[in-house]
Amino acid sequence: MKIAFQMDPITGVDINADSSFRLAEEAQARGHDLFYYAPDKLAYEEGRITARGHDMTVQRVPGDPAILGPERTVDLTTFDVVWLRQDPPFDMHYITSTHILDRLKDDVLVVNDPFWVRNYPEKLLVLDFPDLTPPTTIARDLDTIKAFKARHGDVILKPLYGNGGAGVFRLDANDRNLASLHELFTGFSREPLIVQKFLPDVSNGDKRVILVDGAPIGAINRVPAAGETRSNMHVGGRPEKVGLTDRDREICDAIGPLLREKGQVFVGIDVIGDYLTEINVTSPTGIQELERFDGLNVAGAIWDAIDARLA
Repeated sequence: MKIAFQMDPITGVDINADSSFRLAEEAQARGHDLFYYAPDKLAYEEGRITARGHDMTVQRVPGDPAILGPERTVDLTTFDVVWLRQDPPFDMHYITSTHILDRLKDDVLVVNDPFWVRNYPEKLLVLDFPDLTPPTTIARDLDTIKAFKARHGDVILKPLYGNGGAGVFRLDANDRNLASLHELFTGFSREPLIVQKFLPDVSNGDKRVILVDGAPIGAINRVPAAGETRSNMHVGGRPEKVGLTDRDREICDAIGPLLREKGQVFVGIDVIGDYLTEINVTSPTGIQELERFDGLNVAGAIWDAIDARLA
């Protein structure tokens, strides 16, 4: 097959952690041809969906993860699979790329399905499952956020469309910074904020469960660094081996059919204690850590699911 990856610069990835690299590596091992392009190089040109990028060979060489061919422009309808793998922020640039990629739907399998990536961003899709999530409010209005904090005391405040733990603040019952943080966030962005009740179980880790075509395949636990509330690996969280609990499977059973129906082949959900906090569909991570801990070929399972959809 011909596989295109729309992603952030391939030259800067960590070969031992990056999930996009691992997906490309597995595709290459299966004999597929790889093409890489940056999101800025995607275009709609007089009825054609094109991308300017490079034929690619990935290699597990530290600091040199890919050999790129000369830059060329391709018609993406000539490909079998296009991977939407750039990281958030989930801004208008990201949204526009999903609109353009959605025009490939009659000819190409785009993973994850861009229509539903656009309509189901990670911190909003969880709203469909209020029985599984901690108390949550999404608002830009300061009085609404203050009222939520007054009800729950200890809360987490974060940008609605952020990622990687950036801009995440814990505000306990004695905190006096809510108004200042609200002023800071709203000063540079028109987007709402999301505020959730703080879950003390986060000290034991924030579990990342990976689902393939709606079914859980395994999980890793991400433990916050000393003195940190955030457990994201981008900000020093430590991955460790963990199994799936009955509650994890209950959550996956509830959300899995919807993910499968909407073409979300590779999804990473975040679970703290007994609560679902995010459903990551834009550019989930965790493949390589899970493969090392559990001896699984997670990337292979994802490609098997893609083969099944193409068949």
